[in-house]
Amino acid sequence: MSTKPSNAFIGASWIAMGVGTIGYLIGLYRAEMQLNEKGYYFTVLMFALFAVISLQKAVRDRLEGIPVTDIYYGISWFATILAVVLLVIGLWNATILPSEKGFYAFSFLLAIFGAVAVQKNTRDTLQSQKSEKEDKDKREPF
Repeated sequence: MSTKPSNAFIGASWIAMGVGTIGYLIGLYRAEMQLNEKGYYFTVLMFALFAVISLQKAVRDRLEGIPVTDIYYGISWFATILAVVLLVIGLWNATILPSEKGFYAFSFLLAIFGAVAVQKNTRDTLQSQKSEKEDKDKREPF
């Protein structure tokens, strides 16, 4: 059984991450807020993208029996939850329109979902290529 994701899913994942991230960043660029506020929201997005990729890797490693320390696993969960909480706190206290708050929230969620899916697809594709190479090596004598 092939574990390689379909090209459609790979494409959809990259599009989700790209649209979410680029939309969020364009929204920040065009926003009428102070530079320190823009920096806060930018940092929260970058932190979240790193955190969800790290979490996805830690969860997947554990499922595949690859050793992951409890501290790293816990920090990955904590960082992911913290990134979402920081965005919620920032938007809750922001003096922007509710429609803008919704835009940032949903583009943020789309970006981090896309990042998780891209990480999963990348790992599945590499695993599939490794399995295909091993199968080929078994079939071909010297």
